[in-house]
Amino acid sequence: MTSQSLEGEHPSVTLFRQYLRIRTVQPEPDYGAAIAFLEERAHQLGLSCQKVEVAPGYVVTVLTWPGTNPTLSSLLLNSHTDVVPVFKEHWNHDPFEAFKDPEGYIYARGAQDMKCVSIQYLEAVRRLKAEGHRFPRTIHMTFVPDEEVGGHQGMELFVQRPEFQALRAGFALDEGLANPTKAFTVFYSERSPWWVRVTSTGRPGHGSRFIEDTAAEKLHKVVSSILAFREKERQRLQSNPHLKEGAVTSVNLTKLEGGVAYNVVPATMSASFDFRVAPDVDLKAFEEQLQDWCQAAGEGVTFEFAQKWTEPQVTPTDNSDPWWAAFSQVCKDMNLTLELEVFPAATDSRYLRAVGVPALGFSPMNHTPVLLHDHDERLHEAVFLRGVDIYTRLLPALASVPALPSDN
Repeated sequence: MTSQSLEGEHPSVTLFRQYLRIRTVQPEPDYGAAIAFLEERAHQLGLSCQKVEVAPGYVVTVLTWPGTNPTLSSLLLNSHTDVVPVFKEHWNHDPFEAFKDPEGYIYARGAQDMKCVSIQYLEAVRRLKAEGHRFPRTIHMTFVPDEEVGGHQGMELFVQRPEFQALRAGFALDEGLANPTKAFTVFYSERSPWWVRVTSTGRPGHGSRFIEDTAAEKLHKVVSSILAFREKERQRLQSNPHLKEGAVTSVNLTKLEGGVAYNVVPATMSASFDFRVAPDVDLKAFEEQLQDWCQAAGEGVTFEFAQKWTEPQVTPTDNSDPWWAAFSQVCKDMNLTLELEVFPAATDSRYLRAVGVPALGFSPMNHTPVLLHDHDERLHEAVFLRGVDIYTRLLPALASVPALPSDN
């Protein structure tokens, strides 16, 4: 544990570093400490605090700032409280000390993903309340568990509950990614995660013989077909400078299983793949392609899904959409350059979009290398504070979007 703050440190930075020191690290996150921290913030800000246990030990914390017109749908500011594991030996500083170097970089797991955004929401609300503002639309800040392992004990369950329906969310902000250039990245959709296990069965026998129709030979054919598809998508991405990673389908071979001994030809072998399917892909046709690759390899080759997302949704980003118009106008007024992309991985936004809540992924970190899940994850305090300024401008605009047909 380090001292609370350096002499003259901005109070928002001190709070950020305090939150970073809470060890909400998978696979055993200290959610209790995070909830206590958030309850204290709610008390200090004069916000109501609701705790919704969506599964045993998994609590969604909701801080609410009521609007002046309860008939309007609300603005939802989402962030997750958990962070991914660390390999301490590869870090230059303790990943849970929130060390700040002389240049102003804060080193911690969660500095980018995404405890910065949680505190930026809170500090923007604190500023606006202190200035005496009230807005037509209610603002809810949701702090959810379990996102880093799929959100199955978090947002996926929360959106199905009456407590979520009662929030009457009309629009949501969630996490994005850093951008190493001067621009800020905004994510309007996501690729669909498909985790596929291909199992091949064949003739077993002694390792000294030329056995026909083995599981390995047939599995090799499927692996070759899938990796050829991977190369085609990789080249499509590299040959078009206008395409970003989220616009193509990626796949990686992540597991190979089978065999019992060096001298025994196995009867069964399997290969597991992590597909991230682009939102414009025909999912039915893509599943048929998987079936064709397996059938072409021979008899006894099947596949199953460990995860299969089939509801890709796209949030509108044209000025005819009132939410986007409000968001983009603030960015224009602040001279922020925006780059619109499909998120290459998966976030809790997909669960929000699937129940009809348009969501943008936005973490205001420019001039910052993408270091989420990496060793020495860090964020400069000036970039963090600029993010607070940006949300302080965004929230009034979004919470003041005039009444929409969907509000009824």
